[in-house]
Amino acid sequence: MVSSLWLKKFIEIYSELRTDNLQTLESIYHPDVVFIDPLHRVEGFASLLASFKNSYTNILQCTFVIDHVFESGDEASVYWSMTFSHEKLNGKKPITVVGHSHLKARHDLVIFHRDYLDVGAMIYEHVPLLGVVIKSIKTKAGK
Repeated sequence: MVSSLWLKKFIEIYSELRTDNLQTLESIYHPDVVFIDPLHRVEGFASLLASFKNSYTNILQCTFVIDHVFESGDEASVYWSMTFSHEKLNGKKPITVVGHSHLKARHDLVIFHRDYLDVGAMIYEHVPLLGVVIKSIKTKAGK
């Protein structure tokens, strides 16, 4: 059960996030937010919003499903599934990636957000030729 208002708002915004409502992120992020994922590190809300707008440029649709949440004071771990369709990946067919986010809040806004996810499953496996190589490496590493 989620008890803090900041975390409830975070889950609500991400559950409804689309390419045409990225500005709603302003209601959950602190102006000095630090956002880190395997591809980016940005500081400040303006940079975060610009990064999201850039990332969503070729996204046809994207949905998040929050699977589990662990909360402790002003920190939380949010486990999620993201399904998206991209103009240039996987023949525009949906791709689902699971991941989790470590969040820290200040003044009821997210001040720190770090995503952990498999970028290979998200992007590289769906690029012609490169995808075959990445899948082969993963198969060999698993043996």
